[in-house]
Amino acid sequence: MLKEERHRLILREVNIHNKVLIADLTDKFDVSEDTVRRDLHELANSGKIQKVRGGALSKSYSGYSYHEQDIYAYREKNLIARKAVSLLKDGMLVLISGGSTNLEIARLVPPELKVTFLTVSLSTAMQLLEHPVSETIFIGGQLSKSAKISVGGEVIGKLSEVRPDICFLGTNGIDASAGITESDWEVVIVKKAMIQASSKVVLCAIAEKLNTVQRIKVCDMSQIDLLVTELDPQSELLTSYRNTGVQLA
Repeated sequence: MLKEERHRLILREVNIHNKVLIADLTDKFDVSEDTVRRDLHELANSGKIQKVRGGALSKSYSGYSYHEQDIYAYREKNLIARKAVSLLKDGMLVLISGGSTNLEIARLVPPELKVTFLTVSLSTAMQLLEHPVSETIFIGGQLSKSAKISVGGEVIGKLSEVRPDICFLGTNGIDASAGITESDWEVVIVKKAMIQASSKVVLCAIAEKLNTVQRIKVCDMSQIDLLVTELDPQSELLTSYRNTGVQLA
């Protein structure tokens, strides 16, 4: 595989999953770790990714605010966000995780809507603060440098004390058989606690994440109430998920 093609595929993996690991890329492309490190170094120097220890992050995942042109698959994420926002009603307690799709949900919340948001994501919290009548509660703790969310025992303890009406959950991997997966153990523990606390769990994911599996399991599809993608709910691409019993939007 030529270097240019490998760079293109690495960039796609970073943009889809927000974070990639050197070990995973080594296996995926059947090249040495040194080769992947050089690839990531070159992509970082050209401003296309953010290099971190052991891997890389999407550039669109690293700030509190953004422009449409900086977000991978912005049109798809905007459509997902509009579907998700339609589920909100006055008086709700809403738990929302991090990620660029959930950041778009936060941006699109109608200014007249009166809800209380709980979030472990500092960037999502900053966006939610722009809304005039909704309240925002940031569940703080140790911040993960790669995932950009609060993690650790203090966060888990706080999540165990709340009962949100709805949870908007992001994911790095989703597969009808393997379920919801992530690459970061601390993030997995937080997401498990979010699912456990919530009355209804809504998973928001672009279609490019479908049928992808990361290293660590968060939950089975049976623990997700609603899967929101940019696709028509009757799309053939969603057949295997429809067969799990999860609702589609």
